[in-house]
Amino acid sequence: MDAYACARESIDSVHSADPQRAPDGRPAELVYAERMEAWAGRLVPDAPPILRLAARCQHLERWSVPRTSYPDGKLGYFAWRKSLYHRQAERARQLLLAAGVADSEAADAANWVAKSGLKTNPGTQALEDAACLVFLENEIGAFAAQHAAYPREKFVDIIRKTWRKMSRGAHELALGLPLAPAIATLMQEAAIAPDPPKST
Repeated sequence: MDAYACARESIDSVHSADPQRAPDGRPAELVYAERMEAWAGRLVPDAPPILRLAARCQHLERWSVPRTSYPDGKLGYFAWRKSLYHRQAERARQLLLAAGVADSEAADAANWVAKSGLKTNPGTQALEDAACLVFLENEIGAFAAQHAAYPREKFVDIIRKTWRKMSRGAHELALGLPLAPAIATLMQEAAIAPDPPKST
């Protein structure tokens, strides 16, 4: 078994410990990892093995740090999210090195997972694009149902913020997703609507 195959096996073994289950009964983070890699492959057709492995590490052991372990509110949310980026990046680096992946590639993967250089680092952008596409294709319907009390404007703002993080190529793929009509309308609105003016 080569280093990449060994790393994939180790990463998926960690995902398999996720106590949350997808509708098909499999560990939720393993399903998420497969979706991330699939989108990374579509975004970067000649994606090297290390980019595909990094995509599988996007939510590595995320379940072990619940949102409730940080304070409520935006500040708590952003602190939780930032801690996850660094934790997941370091864990990914450890697993890759243990599998025999080169130091430089493991460092690259950790930087991508940590969201370093978003909009400027192609690997980081590919992972961000893949995450946004997974959200739009597989998660936004459940998110909308969970937050049914949100006004329309808030949903548009959430999609707009997602849209801003994506590359032009990811935008094209997103607009081709087979979304529910209501969600597709919101996405079209968010995609073409200008950002609201900032208060002074």
